[in-house]
Amino acid sequence: MRRNSPATSRFARFLIAAAVAMSGPAPAGEVASRDGARIVYDVQGAGPALVFVHGWTCRRDYWSGQVRDLAVDHRVVTIDLAGHGESGRGSRTDWAMEAFGADVVAVVEQLGLDRVVLVGHSMGGPVILEAARKLKGRVAGLVLVDTYKQLDKPRTPEQVAAAVAPFRENFREQTKARVRTMFTPAMNRETVEMVANQMSSASPDMALPAMHATISYEAQAAATLRELNVPVHAINAGSPPTDVASLQRNGVKVVMIPDTGHFPMLEKPEAFNRALREAVADLSRLKRE
Repeated sequence: MRRNSPATSRFARFLIAAAVAMSGPAPAGEVASRDGARIVYDVQGAGPALVFVHGWTCRRDYWSGQVRDLAVDHRVVTIDLAGHGESGRGSRTDWAMEAFGADVVAVVEQLGLDRVVLVGHSMGGPVILEAARKLKGRVAGLVLVDTYKQLDKPRTPEQVAAAVAPFRENFREQTKARVRTMFTPAMNRETVEMVANQMSSASPDMALPAMHATISYEAQAAATLRELNVPVHAINAGSPPTDVASLQRNGVKVVMIPDTGHFPMLEKPEAFNRALREAVADLSRLKRE
């Protein structure tokens, strides 16, 4: 019999509470992105700033387990990218990583953050790379959360198109099926289904081009890392495997969270938070040197 861990059960309850809360009090803040899209964000705690960016078709509350821990001694900012969560779409038709990066920049500038660590999960990885290009001198470092398994062999345009094609046929059911494979069998099934249902409820006219843009960004990720010249950590899930040497060749320091799928911050929040704290401490030290 599969047992549900207390951590995953807590997250399932949190998602339920978050869904209810979204129709209640106003969030901590909002700002217009460069194209006018309304970007919603939350801020908790005080201290060095950490800005968290969710993945494809996800929401800012996926970082709830990190906010509770890190806000003790950090200023923690969580963002809903345009077209996600509570953020609006405005007139946006451009769902490229550069456009999402502008959402992050708008929040950082609104809050007057002079020195930040940007943390991005999955699609949030290339988003923070693009944000960092516009925030040069203000970024202490980057943390990529299960974004890249390798950086030396990006997919070709034909492979990108093939990866997106099944989602064009039946977006909702294909997304649910894919999300279910992104967790280990030990993960609380209630949480898995809640995540699958939430992610598959996204608008396909946003989600499909965003997926295409995310995968296509592989072709420029290594070059962007070289251009930024800021310290980068990767906290990757145990499955599927990571080509650690490939990431290291591109200047990325890698930490693995064993026995986790694509959402290590949900499956093993305590282990993930320890790894994140160590990464943030190292990034801050390297920036000072």
